[in-house]
Amino acid sequence: MNAWELFELAQGMRRLTKDYNAKFFINDRVDVAMSVGADGIHLGQNSFSAREVRKIFHKAIIGVSTHSVEEAEIAEKQGADFVTLGPIFYTPSKVGYGEPLGVALIKKVKREIKIPVFAIGGIKMDSINEVIQAGADGVAVISAIIGAEEPGKEAQEVVREIADWRIRD
Repeated sequence: MNAWELFELAQGMRRLTKDYNAKFFINDRVDVAMSVGADGIHLGQNSFSAREVRKIFHKAIIGVSTHSVEEAEIAEKQGADFVTLGPIFYTPSKVGYGEPLGVALIKKVKREIKIPVFAIGGIKMDSINEVIQAGADGVAVISAIIGAEEPGKEAQEVVREIADWRIRD
C-alpha cells in the first residue's frame, strides 16, 4: 500500500472511529497519524522514541511495543502513555519475536512501571482472565478476532470480558 492509499484508508477509519466514539491509533506512521488527527500512535522498538514523537505530536496518546522489563522501563522514561508487552503466548503474527514471554513477565513489568501494560500475542477468550489476573491493564487481540467465524461478535465478547474484570476491581 502506498502512502496515499494508507492516508485515504486512515481517513475513512478516523471517520468511523469518531462515529463510534472509539480511539483511533496508527501503528508507526507518525506522519499519517498526525495528518488524519488520530488519537494516538503505537511505536515499535525500531521506530522513533516516545520522547521524539511527543515533541511533534503533543496531544497523541503514545504506546510502545515492548518485550522485556528493560524495554518497558525505557518506554516509560521516554514518555510513553502505555506499553504493549508480548508476545505473551504463541501467535503466528509474532514469530519473529522469539519464544512467547509468558504471563509471569506481566507481573514483573507491572512492578517496575506505573503506566498501563497491555498484553499482546496469542491472547484468546480463554486466556484473557489469566493475563488480567497477572496484572495486565488490558489486551490487544488480533488473531482471535480476525480468525473468528463472526469477528464482530468475538470483538464484543472480548470487550465484555475486559469490562467484567474492571467491574470486579
